[in-house]
Amino acid sequence: MPPRKKKSRRRRDTSIKLLNVLEAYTYANILTQGIMSTSPWGFITGEQDLVHNTVSDSWRTGDDLVWSNPDNAISLKDLAKEPGEALSRMTTSFGANIGDMAIQGVFVGATFKIGRRLLRKQINTVNRSIFKPLGMGVKL
Repeated sequence: MPPRKKKSRRRRDTSIKLLNVLEAYTYANILTQGIMSTSPWGFITGEQDLVHNTVSDSWRTGDDLVWSNPDNAISLKDLAKEPGEALSRMTTSFGANIGDMAIQGVFVGATFKIGRRLLRKQINTVNRSIFKPLGMGVKL
């Protein structure tokens, strides 16, 4: 009996799908807005503005330390310099915004799923006629 031929392995599609990238960024934006009050880009590049200020009132005997953050946004620099206060604010924001973030996440997922199904023919046409001839390794 002759030996069987091995099946050729199917190559995996290595192209980047732009709609998946957009959907992932949208989810990241929902999370960073709800937890850190900024966008993902603002979280990475934001200013370190979570600092101590001393406040002196006439009715108090001493000075008190108060955290100052004018836009209430937490950046990566804030997290590195003052992790305790930054995590405390993030926990508070998360608890206050968990419901809104969950609803937004469900709607984003449903919207992308329905949009992909409704626009399947147009997406395939764009991929075939624009991205494939360019050979960029990107699909819509």
